[in-house]
Parts: sequence; structure tokens; C-alpha cells
Amino acid sequence: MAGREDVPLVFYVEDDENIRDLTLYALRQAGFEGRGFSDADAFFAACEREVPDLVLLDIMLPGTDGLGILSSLRSDARLGDVPVIMLTAKGTEFDTISGLDAGADDYLAKPFSMMELVSRSNALLRRARRSSVVAHGECLVCGPLVLDVRAHTIEMAGKPVDLTPKEFDLLKVLMHNPGHALSRGKLFEAVWGSQFFGATRTVDVHVQTLRQKLDRVAPGASSLLETVRGVGYRLRCGDDA
Repeated sequence: MAGREDVPLVFYVEDDENIRDLTLYALRQAGFEGRGFSDADAFFAACEREVPDLVLLDIMLPGTDGLGILSSLRSDARLGDVPVIMLTAKGTEFDTISGLDAGADDYLAKPFSMMELVSRSNALLRRARRSSVVAHGECLVCGPLVLDVRAHTIEMAGKPVDLTPKEFDLLKVLMHNPGHALSRGKLFEAVWGSQFFGATRTVDVHVQTLRQKLDRVAPGASSLLETVRGVGYRLRCGDDA
């Protein structure tokens, strides 16, 4: 990552200059190195020169909007793992889930607390550092299900399974805890890094699509992902499967 002398580098894309300057000032006061951009072109030009440690994205932008920028980030080999927080005036459950499903790591609706932004930014950076250590050369195995953390691939009975980033992360959390029932709240916090009022539905939707994709590759494979009534979900492995 690009932070200098352990100072995290944050890129913020926001077309409102007043909001952008205020947010960057708060981040700098909290010990971050912050740089602001008004549109996608300026942002990606800066990314060519250095990779940020964290990206803050507004959704409503001139030209390419925040979701478009996020999609480009997640498909870029250099930038795909950079944590992203969506900062936007759109605060409905639909907009929140849309941003998270597109690959955002967290979401804050305007007006947001600068203290909360700093806290969530620090939490994301801590998780990113832990993930980079854990991911080195690690494979997780649950019967016929194999997850390669470093290569970011999934195989079911030797066949590749195409998952979104959040589906991959959800399955990784479950495979790290084989046989253990994990609550929806715990799963949401582990994958998305925060709590909001749509957390339960978001987890349920992702589990449903994950089951469908496993079954397409190997019929019946979805039975590995078990619903625990009144709690959440667990992955059955070994003798439990």
C-alpha cells in the first residue's frame, strides 16, 4: 500500500468541494494522508501513480458514478483488494445493499459523523492488514469444497465456482468456522465490517445465491450450507457433512 511511514493514504472521490475539503481535513487531523478528486478520471490518474490504502466514494458523481468506479476497482489486479467505503446522500436499504453487493466494504449515508468515518476507516485498515497476512498461501478445505485464499478461487468437486467478492468472503468466514453456527449479525460484521438495519436480509440473500451457485456446479452441494433456526448458518464439513 501507498501510505508513507505507516501513515495510511486515503483517496476520496466527491464532486462537492466543501464536503470533500471538510472530510479530508478531518482525516488528516486523525493521522491519515488524504487526497481528494472530483471525478473518476482524476481519481484513476492518481491511482496510476500510487495505490491508496483506502478509498472513499460518493455515488452521485459527474460522468462515471461511484458504483461504476467501484466496479472498475474490483476488476483491476492492482486495486481490486483496496478497501472501499461508500459515502453518499442515498441512504435507503436498496442503495445500501446495491453498494455492498457491488463490492463496497462499508457504507455511510450523508450527513455522517467524522468520528464514525475515522473509526470505520481504521477498522477496515486493520482487517485489510490481517487479511494480507492470513491470505499468504492459504487453502481452506471442506469435503469437496476448496477455497484458495491467495488465488481467490473456489472449487466444488474439482469444478470452479464463480462467486462475487462478497459471496467469496462469506464462504471464507464459514469455512474458517466449520461446524459452528454463526449468527447473521456476526456474518455481516465479518464480511461487511459494520451493522445496519438491512444486515439480516443482506446475509440471507447472499446465502441463497451462494447455494444456487454451488448447486449449479454440483447438484446437492448446497446442503453443506445449513440453516440453524433462530441463529444463522453453519458449514457442515467432515463427519458433520
